[in-house]
Amino acid sequence: MTLVQRIADLVARIGGVVATKIDATHPGVARAWVCFGYANNQITVRAQHNLASVTRTATGRYRVTFATPMPDANYCWTALARSSVDTGQQRIAVVRASGDTKTAQRVDVSCATAATSFADSSEINLVVYR
Repeated sequence: MTLVQRIADLVARIGGVVATKIDATHPGVARAWVCFGYANNQITVRAQHNLASVTRTATGRYRVTFATPMPDANYCWTALARSSVDTGQQRIAVVRASGDTKTAQRVDVSCATAATSFADSSEINLVVYR
């Protein structure tokens, strides 16, 4: 057996072991994610996983509904937002307001300016872990 064949065999064995350890329920794997934005009076979803819908509830405020609900509401989410203009007007994804919901079925995400007023963004990236 050549060195190349031995390395190929080793890689196949490692891949087989890893495949049995990490699956869709592993806590290090995102349960849902989406890249979306709001422009020209409409939401555009560019890419997603486990997404039923994204709804704009108000300026800078969005409801993300999962296709397959989380086991419970004890999940972690993180999001980033892109500025809609190139003049230094930052956009940030912010922690939920008290009236927003976080359930097994959906999460409300807000986007604001550095001056803390709600604002839309042409690109928001949300990732959910559980």
